[in-house]
This record gives sequence, structure tokens and C-alpha cells, in this order.
Amino acid sequence: MSTNNETVKKNDTIKAITSYFKGVRAEWGKINWPERQQVILETLFVIAIVASFTIVIYLMDIIFKWILGFIPGN
Repeated sequence: MSTNNETVKKNDTIKAITSYFKGVRAEWGKINWPERQQVILETLFVIAIVASFTIVIYLMDIIFKWILGFIPGN
């Protein structure tokens, strides 16, 4: 059997979870979503930056392999 103390704990837990989701719902309405054009532009910037860093790191890898190729014993 469930004691009165356990029932109170379950009710408090349910109230806490309910309160949490009510707060989430209230905050969700306050979000200021960016315009579609801004999202597309910023996504393109991120892709361009990632691509440029990838190319730079790849070129550095090639250069270091070439330099380390001069060390005897490899």
C-alpha cells in the first residue's frame, strides 16, 4: 500500500513537472524568430567559413607532409 507521504511526493512531482511545462509554453511565445532570409544568409556564411577552414587545414596538412618528407628515415 502507498503511504500518505509517498502520495504527497508523487503529487508534488506531478505539480513540479506541470509547472515546468507551463513555463516552457509561456517562454516559447516570447521567442523572436529571425526572418527566413536572415537564416539563409547566416547559414551560407557558416558553410563558407567551415569550407574555408577545411581547405586551410587540408593545405597545412599537405605542406607539413611535404616538409616532413625531407626528414631521413620516413
